[in-house]
Amino acid sequence: MNEIILGIALGALGGVVRATVGIFKALAVNMKIVWRYWIFTVLLSALIGAMTGLIFNFDPRLSVLAGYAGTDIIEGIYKSFQIQKVYIPPAKKR
Repeated sequence: MNEIILGIALGALGGVVRATVGIFKALAVNMKIVWRYWIFTVLLSALIGAMTGLIFNFDPRLSVLAGYAGTDIIEGIYKSFQIQKVYIPPAKKR
């Protein structure tokens, strides 16, 4: 039972670390921080990290890494479905 709780806690820690790295990246490029969004991101990262840490709880280090990577994968999926602006150059006149 303690191994399960440890996997959940370490996975959540990995997710929180991922969210914290994101805030440092944003601060490095002087982005405006929306703190409500960041707190939501931390909570969601902890939840996703806890779930992935529970699944990959073979080793405590793997639980932390799974929490970090699980959040990163979800972010990548989100970004892949965002609508992007596409530039279509004007047709050449003949």
